[in-house]
Order: sequence, then C-alpha cells, then structure tokens
Amino acid sequence: MRLYLTSLNPTDSVTGGFLPAAEALGWDVTILTDHPGGYPGFETIETDVRDVRAVIDTIARHHAPGAIFSNSDHIQAETALAAAYFGLPGKDWRACVTAKNKALTRHRLTPLETVRSVRLTPGGGLPDAVPYPAVVKPAMGVASEDVVLARDAEELADAVAGIRTRRPGEVLVAEEYLDGPLHTLETLGDGRTLTVLGGFRTTLGPLPHFVEERLDWDPEPPPGAREHVLAALAALGVGFGACHTEYVVTRDGPRIIEVNYRVIGDNCDFLLADLIGVPLFEWILRVHAGEPLPERGEATVAGHGAVVSLVADRSGVVAAAPPTGEGPWEGPWDGPREHDGVRLWHRPLRRVGERVELTRTNRDYLGLLRAVGPDRASVDAAVASFRGGRPWVIA
Repeated sequence: MRLYLTSLNPTDSVTGGFLPAAEALGWDVTILTDHPGGYPGFETIETDVRDVRAVIDTIARHHAPGAIFSNSDHIQAETALAAAYFGLPGKDWRACVTAKNKALTRHRLTPLETVRSVRLTPGGGLPDAVPYPAVVKPAMGVASEDVVLARDAEELADAVAGIRTRRPGEVLVAEEYLDGPLHTLETLGDGRTLTVLGGFRTTLGPLPHFVEERLDWDPEPPPGAREHVLAALAALGVGFGACHTEYVVTRDGPRIIEVNYRVIGDNCDFLLADLIGVPLFEWILRVHAGEPLPERGEATVAGHGAVVSLVADRSGVVAAAPPTGEGPWEGPWDGPREHDGVRLWHRPLRRVGERVELTRTNRDYLGLLRAVGPDRASVDAAVASFRGGRPWVIA
C-alpha cells in the first residue's frame, strides 16, 4: 500500500499522528509538499500541492497510489480531485470547496439556519446591511487569523482596513455575532457511515478577538445540536473522512460557525484519540484506503480531558520556559508526567530567546498543555500546578 500524503508546512498532526499511523499500518509513504525539508526519514517530493495538475503529474510518474490524503485546510479540494483522478476513495471536492469558503458555507446552509451574513469584495465599500455586532473574517481564513468583532460601522471600517492591508485582494465576510456557548462536533465517515466521535466545549479569550484558550472534552452535545450539525454536514456534502465542526448554541438554537474538513487540530486530535481509546489516525487513513469504519459500539469515556493554550499576553522576548527532558521522553513533547492521577503533556511552541509579536491569534501560543484525568476538578488542579511551577515568561 502506497500512501501519498500532500502537505504544506509540517504539523504535529502529520508528524506525530498520521506518519506514525502509516508506519504502524505497514504502508509505504511518499510526501508531496512545498516544504521538502520538514519530513526527515520519509520519501519526499517537492511539489506545488496547491495545483492539482502538479499533484497528479507527480504521482503518475512515481509509484502507483493506494491512497491519497491530506490533513491541510488549504489543499483538501486539490487532494480530493487527485484521488478521484486515480479512482481512489476521497472527499467530494465540491464539499471541500464549500467548507473552505465561509461565504459559500453560509449560502449552502441558508435553508437550515438563519445567520445574517454579508460578503465584502476586494476594493468595495461597506454595505449598509451589516448586522451589528458583526464578526468580520477572511472568507478563506483559518485559526482565528484576522477575525474581529465590530460593534458598529466605525469599528467595522477599521477592522476591514486593517485586514486588507495584510490580505489585499481577499474576500471578507461580515456576519452577525452568534452569542452563546461554543462547541465542536468531531466526525469520521467512510462514505457509507458517518460516526460522531465526540466533541469539545471551547473557551475563548477576550473579545474583540477569538483566540481559543482551552478546549474541554464534552462528548454529549446540547439538545438538538447533534442533529443540526449532522444535517448541516449533509447539506454541505460532508460524509467522508474526518471533519471538525464548530457551532454556537444560541437562544434560537444551534448555529454553525465553520466546518473544517479535516481532523481537529492544536493537539486536540491526540486528546480525542486518548479519550475514545482508538487508533484515530489509523482509522482516518484506512477509510482513505477504502476500508469501512471499524465497529466502535456504544463505548463510553470515563474521565475528563482538556487542551490548554499557553498564550502570550504581550510582545517581547521569551525569557523563561517550562523545562523539558525531565523524564524518559523524546521529541517535541514533554510528557506524559503524572500529577495526582492526571497525565500531562507539554508541547513547547517557542524557544527561550525567541521574539514574540502579539497577533491576537493562535500564533500567540507559547505552548500547549494536554491533560487527561478522572474528572474536571483533578484536571484543573493539575493544569494549575503545572502553570504555577513552570511558567512561560515574556520580557
């Protein structure tokens, strides 16, 4: 079995999840990427992975493919088209395009939910029909980058002007602010069956920005939310592979924030695998090889888990960081360590001496802390103990 994995810059999900999973399955791996130096130990071919013609041409001149897969937000459609070209299982490229483009997502979901939204084209003025307070964001954006709350026309004009200096020529979306608890639903499908793996409750940093500071395991969706999200995914054509959907429970019911047609990121994928007790990354790869989803049954998860983002609160230089290598661990993760029955992993994302410029996005993360324990209280205590004894310091 030959897996072609299309990728941009290396991520923990790929290097710590999917590549070890492919090795565990005994598959041969060829990585197609525009960052060929980021995957030591694997066969890598430099390819313009944003161009499906280049991807197809590279594969056709190499070994016959058994599966073609990507976990990148940016190249799902290209990868799906390449898989279809070679007659292999894959996502519907139209669903990939619709999910990636927030304006298209809103348009497709109109029959299911009412969310007032306005498309802002490059070079155009601000329309009068913007629903305030409004959230403005790039239609093709990711990771809370350039996502800002505007309470009136003046704030919207300032936000749009700032975003357009960084993203000239991009389409923006201004939509009504959805007030309520923020949740996720994690799904995996094989083209015949769509399984709900669980979900998280998301804690955001202070407005007007939308930085995710913590995700807590919350596998039971609020009443009606599961059905609404699954109906939305069906309307978008999402039914194959992993998908991470964010939604808000408003006073009028659940409303979709965005659909990310890949597994949840920021190391919550590792937490998800820990909590549900399955080889998640192997399962995702196997459906892309045409295998049906394994039977999981009605297994329940005992305990609690969380991923806590250790976020810089100012620009400056990293003066101190939690020590690493305090145990028999290798690689970028420091852990697991035990604290009163809680397993903790720390993932440093910065180095001492590195300059940090505050962006009010997840690029401000200094590290990630993953915790699994018997209950919420014990997880909270372990996280607090780690943060108090091993702080990140910005000078």
